[in-house]
Amino acid sequence: MSSDLHISFMTQALGLAEQALYLTSPNPRVGCVLVKDGHVIGQGHTQAAGQAHAEVMALRDAQALGHATQGATAYVTLEPCSHQGRTGPCCDALIQAGIARVVLAVGDPNPQVNGQGAARLRAAGVEVITGVCEDEAREMNIGFFKRMRTGLPWVRLKIAASLDGQTALHNGVSQWITSEAARNDGHAWRARSCAILTGIGTVLADDPQLDVRAVATPRQPTLVVVDSQLETPANAAIFKPERPVWLYCATPQAHQHAALHKADIRCLPNANGKVALGEMLADVGQRGINELHVEAGHKLNGSLLREGLVDELLVYTAPMLLGQGQGMSNLGPFEAMHQAQRLKFHQVTQIGEDLRLLARFCK
Repeated sequence: MSSDLHISFMTQALGLAEQALYLTSPNPRVGCVLVKDGHVIGQGHTQAAGQAHAEVMALRDAQALGHATQGATAYVTLEPCSHQGRTGPCCDALIQAGIARVVLAVGDPNPQVNGQGAARLRAAGVEVITGVCEDEAREMNIGFFKRMRTGLPWVRLKIAASLDGQTALHNGVSQWITSEAARNDGHAWRARSCAILTGIGTVLADDPQLDVRAVATPRQPTLVVVDSQLETPANAAIFKPERPVWLYCATPQAHQHAALHKADIRCLPNANGKVALGEMLADVGQRGINELHVEAGHKLNGSLLREGLVDELLVYTAPMLLGQGQGMSNLGPFEAMHQAQRLKFHQVTQIGEDLRLLARFCK
């Protein structure tokens, strides 16, 4: 089969993986397409954690449609798992179904798999081809790859700002800088994250819910709040949506705050009596958070940026000038240009009347 056809079928599999964008956390989003005699005979994507993976869904689809899978080719966006977790090994399911060839986009970085799935397939006589649409497949699961490699989530810092870089007027008014289209798009980025992070300043000033409302989603991301002294009111709007709420504080006394029984509270202080942000990220990573979506004020934004904990900026820029107001972060001031934190534009897209800039740090 030609490389163009491999790319075509893998692109279909990536489209299926995208359908699982809001669903699979903490597992990766995976798509699978089964092809026989040049025709698709089954397809599927990974379900919610603990349910069937993409390969099993595709095999079930083929069976339901009355197609024999013996001798077929499976296009999978991530190496089939080889271990017994909450579900059985997908490579065994493919072998038992008589799949003759497996085309993989990228290997699974999970140490429990990491080449073992491909090795088991080859040992069973299945031809394995790798590296088809690899970059696209990594991008689909960018947080999962980072967490498997470092133990930390992929941190995306979202900002809505005017063309002159202001996120609010001098008196704190910020509704609305960007258009409804941009705000709805922001909800889609919330939905794809495993957790949303904010600070106590935002909770006290705005009393936001910080949930997903503008797009349909099968689950609400966990909410994480940096709250050194545990000042979050027990009746705060963040507790209205049905989802876990994790509060990170900095003093043992605050940790005993009895009124916040709705939240999971952890105490991780640094030497300055604030929350140790690096330790917090390691903790949320250990708890299965792949993508952490930050919507906070300039103080927490600045702290995360100063400590080098942000992977990319998601900036919605509105075509307006606000003059002197509140900036994106309290980073700096710097004395020389070489101190500047440098990024590269990954994607620039017009959303309604605004621009969406995705910029990644040069690491």
